Amino acid sequence: MHSRPHVHIMILILALALFFAAVFNWTIFSHFFNILSALESYKLGFAISIPIVLVAALNFVFTPFSIKYFVKPFFMLLILSSSLVSYSMFKYGVIFDKDMIRNLMETNQSEATSYLNTSIVLWFLFTGILPCLVLAWVKIEYHTRWYQGIFYRCASMLASALIIGGIAALYYQDYASIGRNNSSLNKEIVPAYHVYSTTKYIKERFFHHAQPFAKLGLDEVRTRSSDKPTLMFLVVGETARAANFSSNGYHKETNPFTASKEGVISFQQVRSCGTATAISIPCMFSNMGRAGFDSQKAKNSEGLLDVLQRGGVNILWKENDGGCKGVCDRVPTITINPKDFPGLCNGKTCYDEVMLENIEHEIKSMAGDKLIAFHLIGSHGPTYFQRYPDSQRQFTPDCPRSDIENCSPQELENTYDNTIRYTDKVIGNMIDTLSAYQDKYQTALLYISDHGESLGELGLYLHGAPYKLAPEVQTHVPMQVWLSQGFAKSHNIDLSCLRNNAAREAYSHDHFFSSMLGLWNIRSSVYDQQLDLFAGCRS
Repeated sequence: MHSRPHVHIMILILALALFFAAVFNWTIFSHFFNILSALESYKLGFAISIPIVLVAALNFVFTPFSIKYFVKPFFMLLILSSSLVSYSMFKYGVIFDKDMIRNLMETNQSEATSYLNTSIVLWFLFTGILPCLVLAWVKIEYHTRWYQGIFYRCASMLASALIIGGIAALYYQDYASIGRNNSSLNKEIVPAYHVYSTTKYIKERFFHHAQPFAKLGLDEVRTRSSDKPTLMFLVVGETARAANFSSNGYHKETNPFTASKEGVISFQQVRSCGTATAISIPCMFSNMGRAGFDSQKAKNSEGLLDVLQRGGVNILWKENDGGCKGVCDRVPTITINPKDFPGLCNGKTCYDEVMLENIEHEIKSMAGDKLIAFHLIGSHGPTYFQRYPDSQRQFTPDCPRSDIENCSPQELENTYDNTIRYTDKVIGNMIDTLSAYQDKYQTALLYISDHGESLGELGLYLHGAPYKLAPEVQTHVPMQVWLSQGFAKSHNIDLSCLRNNAAREAYSHDHFFSSMLGLWNIRSSVYDQQLDLFAGCRS
């Protein structure tokens, strides 16, 4: 029978600091040395000092947590979370700020499992589970006297601080220069930044001062522009980036279906409110704008749908993307269940064509003016190949796997473009549906995506980058509008003017709230004409 190995607590903490630096911080080391390689010259001592500083800093931070009975469960949890975080950072370029933590917390099971693949399972096994088993197995030796423990812990922290201070004295200008020009470096330190972000999220989510629920637009006034009722489809896209829309100049034909529909207008320059659904959807349905958006305030406040509903618009929200992030909480909602549509679903998720199933019955069951909102699964990654049926596999070879970083750039682009083209088909079908109702209703459709996506550019994949650091492909989103002739005429909207503005003017999610109120002829204190992108084209 083998005896358990013994390790002194201070040696263990240093070993953990070395382990975290060597295993979980490849992203920051890679970033650092990419920066150095781009310089004309740099000091060799400075380059060598980078891992030393990180180990010393981790040892300094870890030491206060070396408490008997606490050290093992604490560091096991830290190792497991750091294993997953480091994989996502190294493979996809994800940065775990507070908004990314919120996005993770609001992810459903189906979405979470889409990220599973062989490489992440192996990484988690060898860098997460096995180290935890080793940590659980070893027997830790502690100082016999409590004051000895305090002394040696303080000495260890002092030594770490002296090492950092000494290196800073030698290379302060080098660190300061690189730090000023590369503000994301501190966000790449594992486990410091994801623990900090998680703490911020928990504080905001569970310990935020309770606010009274706020109502919006109580002074609203709505005017009717036609004796016919209105039927509008609001299509909220998922992870579509404007750069891959042929209607915006993309080199592949990704919008053939809407291109064949008369009257579809594509807005060329639209920016999202966030880079993840958990931020963008609540933000665009609020009247706060990106600069003033507050997640907790949004949770305790009415939004666009509440104002429309109070104005006499009958609303139905149809959900195919795992949740509306609170914006549909007070309106009738249908959540697509894959078991109900086996022909259009793969067991866990459904193709977006499922949104038009039962649509005639749903329209008939609603009274008066009607707004049906469709939350698509769209181009949600990394399993892009699961977002379109085989019959819509137009661009090949594609990438039928979730570890997209192992696909060739062409395969990944083809797979993503197939999702855009399929979404275009769904929107085309929706326009056909609305066209069939023009004798009874004034009909209109507005499509806008929540955020964009990175497909390997600059080593980044997926989305969720901090907004200030996010590449344009994560914030430049598509928006399309189709107004029937009857709707445009009754609302005095000059379609030629709108088409010209769509090609030239810059818009954002900030315009969405007031533009929707404007389309429904609702005026109130929460309506801002300057943010109504249709206002300038009304005669």
